[in-house]
Formats: sequence, structure tokens, C-alpha cells
Amino acid sequence: MANEYEELMKKAQGLQDRVSAAQDELSRMTLRGVASNGQAIVDMDGKYNLLDLTIAPELLSEGIGVLRAVIKSAFDDAKTKTDMAIDRVMSVATEGMPV
Repeated sequence: MANEYEELMKKAQGLQDRVSAAQDELSRMTLRGVASNGQAIVDMDGKYNLLDLTIAPELLSEGIGVLRAVIKSAFDDAKTKTDMAIDRVMSVATEGMPV
């Protein structure tokens, strides 16, 4: 019984170590979302933190509604890429474990 408990604790510690390493990897990633042929670019890390926002000067003259829509589109693109990166990295970290 004690042997089973020790084995379970080893597996849990291994999982915790892999998840922690995966979270570190995600925080070092930069994912880029682009909209309107590069007129708006959003860079975020693997934890959804905004790292940079680039807006083409000509976009500023399009009006606030267009500006919002293009920035939102670039953000959505970056978020989708981040979601996919998180799924990929965490699936490797939790491989073989029922989650």
C-alpha cells in the first residue's frame, strides 16, 4: 500500500514539474495576430499578456469604428494562436495522465 502511495506521489510530482515547465515555456512565447494586411499587429505571450500593439499610421485616419474593428480582429487572431499553443504545450505536459 505504501509503495502504491509513493508511486502515485512520484507521478503527481512529475506532472507538477512538467506543467510548471510548460507554463514557463508559454510565458516566454510570443504569438502574433495580424489584421487588415498588417495594418494592426498584436503580440501576446502564452499567458494572454499584451506585449506589443502596432498600428499602421494610415489606419488612424479610417475612423474610430474601423480602428476598433481592425485591432479587435488582430487581437482575436493572436488569441486563437495562443489558445492553440496552450493546447499543444499542455497536451505534451500532461501526456499519459487522465485529465
